[in-house]
Amino acid sequence: MKILRNVSLKKYNTFGVDVIAKDFYTIDSKQDLEHLLSKNESIGSRNLILGGGSNVLLMDDIDIPVFKISISGKEIVRENADHVWIKVGAGELWHDFVIYCIEHQWSGVENLSLIPGTVGAAPMQNIGAYGVEIKSVFDTLEAVHIASGHTEVFDKEQCCFGYRESIFKNTHKGKYIICSVTFRLNKKAKFNISYGAIQETLKLMGVEKPDLKSVSDAVIRIRQSKLPDPKDIGNAGSFFKNPSIDRQDFEQLKITYPDIPGYPSSENKVKVPAGWLIEQCGWKGKRRADIGVHELQALVLVNYGAGTGNRIWQLAMDIRDSVNEKFGIQIEPEVNRIS
Repeated sequence: MKILRNVSLKKYNTFGVDVIAKDFYTIDSKQDLEHLLSKNESIGSRNLILGGGSNVLLMDDIDIPVFKISISGKEIVRENADHVWIKVGAGELWHDFVIYCIEHQWSGVENLSLIPGTVGAAPMQNIGAYGVEIKSVFDTLEAVHIASGHTEVFDKEQCCFGYRESIFKNTHKGKYIICSVTFRLNKKAKFNISYGAIQETLKLMGVEKPDLKSVSDAVIRIRQSKLPDPKDIGNAGSFFKNPSIDRQDFEQLKITYPDIPGYPSSENKVKVPAGWLIEQCGWKGKRRADIGVHELQALVLVNYGAGTGNRIWQLAMDIRDSVNEKFGIQIEPEVNRIS
């Protein structure tokens, strides 16, 4: 464990927002964390937990303790003829873990290739892409209760997964630090390639019989064609969730906007791509000094250099209001605002 003072968080968040953390703790093991919390009761009151910093928008300098979770390691805890259960440290990079699974011929996460961030952040957000969500391969996680310093185990039901949601973004927000996640992966590949452009991309790649690597490569190609690399332009990927609206409201909108896309999300709900809504409001490629909306993907807000969290958030709110005014649809941020 390392303890630093007055640390710039610019390299610890993918937006590249430059704010200062007064107290910065690098946590390398669950034991370090438990020891720290048991010795310093004041830490449990308010805090900021950082994994890869890929889903946060930092607004101002931070006076509360900041925990950078760097717990590593992978361990097979159980297996049978069909599945393998692997326990992964929360600080492992998510994409590295996906590649590790593909190399071992374990399926279930290949559609989630190239998603930024860490393993520990994945269940918090219930990350998902191309028809797959974390909850489909999730088994359990270990998390330390900040106030008591005790470790607890959460199963899928206890995590209350929803669309880009979990109990750790709601009821338990700021109360636990995830230290490891155990996944149940398939030894026999089960491909999910019907969503989005995966099938089309596989054809363009000349792939007739998909395998884990080719599906992953197709997802990577799609993501790279749509989403900017945070190493080149500061961003947090998709800023807004795709809203679900009543089917009746969707059919009414189609009268005015015949080209509006929609996908059934339940018997009476239709999911509408937030990127399409934002683009129709004229935001795609818009720039305000050092911040803006990406030129290729309206769902992505970007920091071109010295943009601040407050200015990025104001842009997001302006976008939200314009979509509501034009379509009567309220879009919600996917990114966590830290103030």
